[in-house]
Order: sequence, then structure tokens, then C-alpha cells
Amino acid sequence: MIALWNTIFYEPLYNALVFLITIVPWADVGIAVILLTIVVKLILFPLSQKSIKSQAKVKSLEPEIQKIKEIYKDKQEQSKKTMELYKANKTNPFAGCLLILIQLPIIIALYLVFMKGLDFGVEKLYPFIHFPPKINMEFLGIINMQEKSLFLAILAGLSQFIHAKISSPKTKPTENKNKTFQGELMKSMNLQMKYVLPIFIAFIAYRISAAVALYWTVSNIFTIIQELIVRRRIDKDILNSQNNQNPIIYTKVVVSENKNLNTGDQNK
Repeated sequence: MIALWNTIFYEPLYNALVFLITIVPWADVGIAVILLTIVVKLILFPLSQKSIKSQAKVKSLEPEIQKIKEIYKDKQEQSKKTMELYKANKTNPFAGCLLILIQLPIIIALYLVFMKGLDFGVEKLYPFIHFPPKINMEFLGIINMQEKSLFLAILAGLSQFIHAKISSPKTKPTENKNKTFQGELMKSMNLQMKYVLPIFIAFIAYRISAAVALYWTVSNIFTIIQELIVRRRIDKDILNSQNNQNPIIYTKVVVSENKNLNTGDQNK
């Protein structure tokens, strides 16, 4: 397992970082970390794009979920119709956790890279990667990448908070009688993603090193920009669909049909 881990995660990141240090201006490790982050995000782009689209759809479906809660009073029926809504729109409400899980092996690998003080041993390098003649640990001459940085740690936590805020669906307060296990679980997860996770990330980023804090900050900024672009496109598609009177939310049909059925039953 260790050999597999080194082959898939540790050695590629280690060699990529060494290569970038040899080509960036002033052999600045901080600049190399930023470039490495962008490369990693581009590699993960298809997966992150899918996850972001799913999160955006969950947020756009919130009005329909509220309608389901108003029409179906039975908790099991609410859960069933909500899951049908997600399924029909090919949406996973827990997709927001995917981005974090994907990045965990990379964060651990980066931690291992910097844990030994960037001791670039020749034996760890690929044959086509050359040992850098100079290594500058001072990012822009200000922050040492091997040491802790409270400033970068706060930036990492703040950027994570901004990302969680724009990606979390807005929920309305519900009465006790309308509460469901699924709804309470989603609400709890949203609160943890928005408030607890940024604090946790800031703490971990500070405890490890400035290099990891810089990676996480740049990664979050990249994801925020990506999500804003994706969300704008989805909102535009929804607006066009409404203007064309061709709604993309299939559950509206289910809800309206059920309303008619309920009305018919009352007339009988």
C-alpha cells in the first residue's frame, strides 16, 4: 500500500514541485506551489466540474423542495418525492463533500513533501527531472514556505468559508411538524460545511506549513471562480427554459398532478 501511495500521489507531486522550482522566477517555492495547485486543479477539473454542477442544481431546486414540504405532510412521502426530484435532475445532494474527499490524498501527499523540510533527494526524482541548483523558500521574499503562516492559514479558512457560502443552498426555517430527518441532516451538513470546516482547515493549514496553506487558498479561489461561472450558466439555462415555457424541473408536474388528485378526492 505504501509503495502504491508513493507511486500514485507522493512521487508525482514531489517531482512536479521540483520541476516547477527549476523553471519559476527566482526558484521561488511559493510560486511553484501556486503553479502546482493550478495543474492539480486542471487535472481534477472534470470531477470538480461535475460536483459543482450538482451543487448548483441542488441550490436551484430548493424552491421545489419547499413546495414538496408544503404539499406532502407525510415525512416518508416528503423524502421519497425529494429523492425523486434529485434523481430526475441527476443531482447528488452530498456532492459538495466530493471536492474535499478528492483533495485529501493530495493534501496528505503535500504534507509529506514538506514535512521533511523539502529535502529534495536525488533518489526520489524521476530520471528526466533534474535537481534544482537553487531553492528559495521565501515566497516573494516575505513568507517562509517551510514555517507556519497565520496569514495564509486565515486566508485558507476565509476562502473555504466564501466557497461554502456561495455553494450552500438557502434554506427557510421550518416548523417542528415539518421537520424531516433528511432535512435536518442537510441543514446540519450545510452548517458544518459553512462554519466548522473553514475553522478546521485554517487550524490544519497553520499546523502543517505555509506551503499547504497556500495550496489550499489557491485551490479554493480556483474553485470559487469555477463555481461562479458554472452557476451563472445554470441560472441562464433555467431562465431561458422559463421564458420558453419549457420547465426543466419535472417535479413541478408531479406536484401539480398531485394537487389535482387531491382536489378531485375532495370533490368526491
